[in-house]
Amino acid sequence: MTQAGAARLAIVLRMAWAAPCTLVGLVLGFAVILGGGSARRVGRVVEFAPGDAGTATRRLRALLPFAAITFGHAVIGLSHADLQRLRAHERVHVRQYEALGPLFFPAYGASSLMAWLTGQSPYRGNRFEIEAFGADPPDTAGQRPGRGARHA
Repeated sequence: MTQAGAARLAIVLRMAWAAPCTLVGLVLGFAVILGGGSARRVGRVVEFAPGDAGTATRRLRALLPFAAITFGHAVIGLSHADLQRLRAHERVHVRQYEALGPLFFPAYGASSLMAWLTGQSPYRGNRFEIEAFGADPPDTAGQRPGRGARHA
C-alpha cells in the first residue's frame, strides 16, 4: 500500500469510528434543515445552521448555552457566521470524536462530572473543552462562556 493509500485508509477508519456520533448530528441537522436551515460541507465536516437570524434564532440563542455543538463529523451552530468563527474549536472536537468514537459521549460526561466534583465548571473544567479552547483565535480564547462565545 502506498503512503497516500494508507493515509486515505486512516481517514476512512477514523470517520467510520466516529460514525455513530455523526449519525446523531445528522439527525439533529436534518431537523435544522426541516426548520428552514441549511447545511454546508467544509472538508470532511457537515455544518448546519438555522435559516434566518430572526426571532427563532434569537430564541435559540437565549435558550441554548452554546453557539455551536459537534457530533462526530456534524456541527450544528446558531448561524453560519458562528460556525465560521468557532471552526477551529469545533474541529478539535471532531478530532476527539475520531479518536474516541462512540466512547466520546461517556468520556465527555465523565470529564464534566470530574470537573464539577473538584469545584470547577463542568464546561470550562472539562478536559475536552480545555483542549478545544486552546485552538481558539486570540480574540475569543479568553471570552467568558455565554452568548456567542461558548462552544460545545
